Amino acid sequence: MGYTVDISESGIAAMLTLEVPLGEILELEFVLPFGPVIVRAIVRERNAFRYGFEFVDSAAVLDVIRRTCRDLAVDQSLCPDG
Repeated sequence: MGYTVDISESGIAAMLTLEVPLGEILELEFVLPFGPVIVRAIVRERNAFRYGFEFVDSAAVLDVIRRTCRDLAVDQSLCPDG
């Protein structure tokens, strides 16, 4: 269990309460505005309890993530403070 810190089209950062070795491939499950996503990702970096994951899953799953990132970027650009 953990919580996400940042997401992009190629990966996600998360704060985890357990230790995961670099290079490990995990199945991550999280919810996006389009619905729940289950994606495989490889651990690329670690700083204390913050992990950086690179997505390694199918094009269909990555398309949902890519669409969400683009929608979120548009939403932020429309914010008067963002």
